[in-house]
Amino acid sequence: MGMLKEFKDFAMKGNLVDIAVGFVMGAAFNKVVASFTGGIVSPLIGLLFNADFKNLKYVIKEGVADDLTGKVSGEVAVLYGEFITNVIDFIIVAFVMFMIVKGVNAMKKKEEEAPAPPAGPTQEELLAEIRDLLKKN
Repeated sequence: MGMLKEFKDFAMKGNLVDIAVGFVMGAAFNKVVASFTGGIVSPLIGLLFNADFKNLKYVIKEGVADDLTGKVSGEVAVLYGEFITNVIDFIIVAFVMFMIVKGVNAMKKKEEEAPAPPAGPTQEELLAEIRDLLKKN
């Protein structure tokens, strides 16, 4: 029972929950970036190559096409179009994460720079002042 309670305390800490939320949001954001790259960036770059950018490949060994299904089997190829698409995805995600971290750090810096409110006199100082005023009378 002690181990279960310890695990529950660990799992419910704010940092772990924040990490889990960030992970889920990052996965969803990655899908958005992948669809952006695949649906917008790749076709535009594909215009330069006059082909579907994501399907660009360098064929090392030709495959044999099946007459009935039309599928090619035995082909050995380097899929550089898909690799470049994934690199573009990574660069976009990394840049956005950099901007988010930079923004969070700037907000933290502003919080640290905020001056503390001036401290008033302590209780002992007030009592000493009252004592001194009573001595004068």
